Amino acid sequence: MQTEIVTKDQTKFVLQPNLKDYEALYKNFDWKNVHNEIEWFDNGELNAAYNAVDRHAKNHNKNKVALIYEAANGKIDKYTYLDLKHMTNKFANVLKKLGIVKGERVFLFLPRIPAVYASFLGTLKVGAIASTLFSAFGEEALLDRLGNSKAKAVVTTPDLKQRIDKIKDKLPDLTYIILVNNEPIQKIEGQSAMPITIDYNEEMKEASKEFEIEKTHPEDHAFLLYTSGSTGKSKGVVHAHMAVLQQHYTHKLIHDIHPEDIYWCTADHGWVTGISYGILGPLSNGATVLLYEGRFDPEGWYSALERHEVTLWYTAPTAIRMLMKAGEEITKKYNLSHLRHIYSVGEPLNPEGIRWGLKVFNLPFHDTWWQTETGSMLISNYPCMPIKLGSMGKPFPGIVAAVVDDTGQELPTNTEGHLAIKPGWPSMLRTLWGDEERYKKLFNNGWYITGDRARKDEDGYFWYIGRADDVIKTSGERVGPFEVESVLVEHPAIAEAGVIGKPDELRGEIIKAFVALRAGYTPNPELEEDIKKFVKQHLAAHAYPREIAFVDKLPKTRSGKIMRRLLRARELGLPEGDISTLED
Repeated sequence: MQTEIVTKDQTKFVLQPNLKDYEALYKNFDWKNVHNEIEWFDNGELNAAYNAVDRHAKNHNKNKVALIYEAANGKIDKYTYLDLKHMTNKFANVLKKLGIVKGERVFLFLPRIPAVYASFLGTLKVGAIASTLFSAFGEEALLDRLGNSKAKAVVTTPDLKQRIDKIKDKLPDLTYIILVNNEPIQKIEGQSAMPITIDYNEEMKEASKEFEIEKTHPEDHAFLLYTSGSTGKSKGVVHAHMAVLQQHYTHKLIHDIHPEDIYWCTADHGWVTGISYGILGPLSNGATVLLYEGRFDPEGWYSALERHEVTLWYTAPTAIRMLMKAGEEITKKYNLSHLRHIYSVGEPLNPEGIRWGLKVFNLPFHDTWWQTETGSMLISNYPCMPIKLGSMGKPFPGIVAAVVDDTGQELPTNTEGHLAIKPGWPSMLRTLWGDEERYKKLFNNGWYITGDRARKDEDGYFWYIGRADDVIKTSGERVGPFEVESVLVEHPAIAEAGVIGKPDELRGEIIKAFVALRAGYTPNPELEEDIKKFVKQHLAAHAYPREIAFVDKLPKTRSGKIMRRLLRARELGLPEGDISTLED
């Protein structure tokens, strides 16, 4: 079904859907047949940043707005594709001047500002590996990720740099801190201490806007993202330049993105959604991207949707529920008629959210399923097919998904099991940084085992049931209980701690901690608040326990492992199951 867009200046666009017949395409799909969707160098070489920016900057799109930046203070700046080419080239030259070469890791610890685009894409142009950090991360989370990756450089701001300063002595490989600052950095004569602070603004002014891009192999590593697991430290998921093919094409067919679209992905660049569908996917498709720095606020969000005439909107179920909570009357103050498709990501979207979208925007939220490890959307609800409320949707063409048992055998229709994907899709993770053995364990009998539980119905729609491990999904973000527990036991009052996810109407899940105190400490509200503040400071602002229960001891196996399953069962009034391994 075609869509007509009318802009403020009365310009009209009639857009034909990019995907009209899902079943026909799925039946005959081959990734090799869509390689021409992106641009390749000679000898089959490929660079994701070139596809996102440079190929548009050399054609009719060069003067088209690629990025609209609305700062927290309301100031709006616009950057064309040619501007982005020059910005990213300049940053690539800054890295080259510092001696950073192919394969070295450059981290971005930044708020939502244009420097994110310049530094992420500029890093890819050099052939170095880019990695992004959520700006709410505390010292422990930063030390874990920067240390594990042996990061060579971090791009950050003065405020965020203060957290890195507290741990930099434990990061022997960190050579440069590239500081994005409104004021010139005061240079200290004879400074030799590592890491060396570099003035981003000054270096960018001096750098050439011309750069010979690194012609990377499709399998060369492009970006590295850390994601929480149920046990141990966070794992570094590595993606190749080849991922841009799938990010481009899934964005084109699932989100139905066109060059005429104004697109807003509300996800932070610290998470995979902000990379795959906040930077690479939309730019590769030649669209205009909105970068909104402000915090969540219903009035602010609706105002931004109206002001920038957003046509495609990708957000999270938690944000949708918060907008629902604000009521539908507020939406009547804004003209949101230019919205043509709206989407959801991060956690399952309940049917109420879809019904609300239909009522308020006259549009359904199309839910999408994927993971940091998958690199792009794999199972989705498409504009061209009916939505089954609460369903994950159907696999993208070229993706073979199934529900399997513990041995990797496919299960019958409507039977719960492990959600599994046949390996080999273009945006699949290539390894886990420095842990090939852990990477291999993600696969079983010819399947990538996602860690999610699901069922498949008689029409081929998949239905999410829950996590197979203890990973907590709070406000759409994955939090590993082990990471939270590790920080909790560093608090001087806590002897041991166990963490679970507790269902929550607004956030999907909240983190609840069960803590046993050391001798000399007694439970009280002041101590509870101090513990929460401690976790926020050391791990992340979104990863603190919203509820804390003080207990005499925690249920453990005879080998000393905390039984989170039992904590959850007791908290939610569920059957305790087999407790034969419980210590006496």
